[in-house]
Amino acid sequence: MAFSLRSFIYLILIANPALAFVLPSLHSVNKIRLFQTTETATAHEPKEIVKLFGRLAEKYIMLDDSGGMCCYSACSDCEFRLPGGGYRMADQSASRPKWIPVYEERKFESMGKEHLSKWSSIIFSDGPAVDKEVFIDKVVNMDFLTPLGGPFVSKSSGSIDDISAAASLFDVLAGDKEKLTKHRMSTQLKNLSEGEQGLTWPSFEKVFNS
Repeated sequence: MAFSLRSFIYLILIANPALAFVLPSLHSVNKIRLFQTTETATAHEPKEIVKLFGRLAEKYIMLDDSGGMCCYSACSDCEFRLPGGGYRMADQSASRPKWIPVYEERKFESMGKEHLSKWSSIIFSDGPAVDKEVFIDKVVNMDFLTPLGGPFVSKSSGSIDDISAAASLFDVLAGDKEKLTKHRMSTQLKNLSEGEQGLTWPSFEKVFNS
């Protein structure tokens, strides 16, 4: 027969009345449960997540090389227009870091453009794969710039003292693997970006709240 926590404590107290002064009350037990549940749900402060995003995100991203073929004259039958009315762009720039590119490296030879993503060049500077400890060390030591999105964190306040968010990010990217490869990180970023060429703040934040 299965017993609830309440029933279990009552049985112990009947057998050993003296323990009534030692065991916590059921109210206290419930408070502990509530605290543990709340603590788990808010494991990472938003500003700690911003500190990661501001290290991995970039001001520039390459999108679609066919976008560079458009004359941008609002032609009614333009094949480079998007359903929402905008244009398919070859690349984009922002005043502050906005995207984590899903690609390792991208080249548009016809346009003479190429871009090596920051995460691929820094995290994997010593080889094609890293373990959790190296991943955290590389990310923590990347330069931080205040990004677009999330609560404001100044450059001077961007140091990381709590590495738990970086550790969680590794777990998401590596899955059940002990090491994270450059190829797997690119693949996982593509999955997390939901079809976009880069993760913006809303997509990145979901990684920690899903």
